[in-house]
Amino acid sequence: MKLRTITPWVLLLIANIAMWGMLGFHNSSSAAPRGAREPFANAVAQRAEMIAELKAISAELRNVRTQLKQQGELLQSGKVKVVIEDGKKP
Repeated sequence: MKLRTITPWVLLLIANIAMWGMLGFHNSSSAAPRGAREPFANAVAQRAEMIAELKAISAELRNVRTQLKQQGELLQSGKVKVVIEDGKKP
């Protein structure tokens, strides 16, 4: 009877040793090496991206400014008549 109670404990001990052995080699394996990652974002690339976005915004603002000048000139010349109607129909 004593042999029957010792056997489960021995099997549990062997399973524990095998599990801890596998977990011990988990991080030290070089099977899937990680790529080199920079600790911070690339500042040069960020600056270049921000400059490109600012240039696009500046171009849009120039376009809007030009359109506003043209609209102002048309309104001041008197060639265009602006009529504002109420959206209600009788």
